[in-house]
Amino acid sequence: MNVAGAIVIFLIWWWVVFLAVLPKGVEGRWEADEDDGVKGADPGAPVTPDLKAKAWLATKITFVLWAITVAIITSGVFNFRD
Repeated sequence: MNVAGAIVIFLIWWWVVFLAVLPKGVEGRWEADEDDGVKGADPGAPVTPDLKAKAWLATKITFVLWAITVAIITSGVFNFRD
């Protein structure tokens, strides 16, 4: 496996994990008790999306999955060349 392949695998895992983590802890504006003062905002939009925290969580989970994937590929358990 070369560096470009490892980076591509990491990016694919990151997006899959990020999209899986994205709905974690989301509270829509229509569910919130307080009014956040944003006129014209969609009622289904999250009050506090916490994208930075979710991106870090996705990065941590992705690193573990990526390391497992790279270990399996470099160990030769699966031979993708044949």
